[in-house]
Amino acid sequence: QVQLVESGGGLVQAGGSLRLSCAASGRAFITYTMAWFRQAPGKEREFVTAISWNGGRLFYADSVKDRFTISRDNTKNTVYLQMNSLKPEDTAVYYCAGLTTAQEMAVFDPGRYAYWGQGTQVTVSS
Repeated sequence: QVQLVESGGGLVQAGGSLRLSCAASGRAFITYTMAWFRQAPGKEREFVTAISWNGGRLFYADSVKDRFTISRDNTKNTVYLQMNSLKPEDTAVYYCAGLTTAQEMAVFDPGRYAYWGQGTQVTVSS
């Protein structure tokens, strides 16, 4: 069993930056693809970015490409999301998630993820 705990959310002005962290318990973490999803009020949860177990494969939604960067430190059981040039439309609850399958097509589907954090609020003011 893996538990995920996000931190680093907050209120920031448009154009600003935030860094989210997701700390995982359990040694199996290092074998999982890890991802960030987000959910704005009244909208479905959407894929943001993902990173393979060794960092060799990265996936980004078009809406965040060139602004957000995902990374992980398996020695610390932690995955990070560096968010730059934030926009008001980035406002959402951000969730960290763990994927136990190696199938790359599963990366974009929230229904395929076995583990989820509780979420952290990111609010970008205009």
